[in-house]
Amino acid sequence: MAGTFDGNNTAERVGYITRVQSFSACHRLHSSRLSAEDNKRIFGKCNNPNGHGHNYKVEVTVRGKIDPVTGMVMNLTDLKRCIEDVVMTPLDHKNLDMDVPYFADVVSTTENVAVYIWDNMAKVLPPNLLYEIKIYETDKNVVIYRGE
Repeated sequence: MAGTFDGNNTAERVGYITRVQSFSACHRLHSSRLSAEDNKRIFGKCNNPNGHGHNYKVEVTVRGKIDPVTGMVMNLTDLKRCIEDVVMTPLDHKNLDMDVPYFADVVSTTENVAVYIWDNMAKVLPPNLLYEIKIYETDKNVVIYRGE
């Protein structure tokens, strides 16, 4: 049997829980560290001065021991509330570059959106529980971040 054992010789199981949430936001890929020409060359149509939008899908995965009493790694209601506070309230139907202070000096790539979500989820979840942030920018573009 896989897993470690507690003092009663009962296996401690580790589980993963993923909560999926969608949000809509717009942004412009633009770096103040680059010239206008370099921004256009690197970011192409995503550097449009008026921005563009996405219907993002984010998956937040936590990993931990399955509690023998509750049978849960974490209460899904608590995870849902954390996602509401960290993702939905600050990001949904927002202009990332203008409405989210973090992106004032950080290029709002999906990679950086994943980092933003990770850093803020880590603040509201129990320590060492957050495992992965996965963001679907489009059906074909997916970013995974694990805090590394």
